[in-house]
Amino acid sequence: MQPELFEDAGPQSRFGMHAYEQYWRQQGFVQIAGTDEAGRGPLAGPVVAAAVILPAGLDIPFLNDSKQLTDKRRRLLFTEINEKAIAVAWSQLTPTEIDLLNIYQASRQAMLQALAGLKQPFDLVLSDAMPLPDLTVPCVPIIRGDALSASIAAASVIAKVVRDDLMAEFDELYPGYGFRQHKGYGTPAHLKALLTLGPCAIHRRSFAPVKSWRSTDED
Repeated sequence: MQPELFEDAGPQSRFGMHAYEQYWRQQGFVQIAGTDEAGRGPLAGPVVAAAVILPAGLDIPFLNDSKQLTDKRRRLLFTEINEKAIAVAWSQLTPTEIDLLNIYQASRQAMLQALAGLKQPFDLVLSDAMPLPDLTVPCVPIIRGDALSASIAAASVIAKVVRDDLMAEFDELYPGYGFRQHKGYGTPAHLKALLTLGPCAIHRRSFAPVKSWRSTDED
């Protein structure tokens, strides 16, 4: 079930980050879950998705797209969201699963798993641009939803902090790549390490230049 997208910019100016939640509550939905992912672009590491149900009317200052926040602010918000949300859950798909499914489908599956992990029922989902037709409740994909919806922004913060911490752990397991600093993205330092050391167990083999390195090495 897919309700019509909410495209009226008027309420956005009145309700800010709660405009979508406010609109859909006026349509009769009560428990609204937001979902987002972190880690679609990196060359290494998992993709992590989170799902969050916020109480109606809860105002969390500084809540925004996690990419627009400092690490310190994200971590403060991470704690506050976990303390005040009705429910929070997250899920990850491994690099091997990403290579098997492709990153789009892996991100989608991670979102579905995160939603399934919520300990409270919900009757509507707001997602960051990702259609989720397999759900038994309506889903509204919102382009740039992590900057427009409080529920999606909260999920983006959870997913980002969880993934950053996972990459810090991988930095200890696979030294020399700098995963703690670049989180697996294709920075010059990461590409230099990849050229020197070759791929490790958490590199996505289907992603260039990891795929190119592997092909060159096998020729």
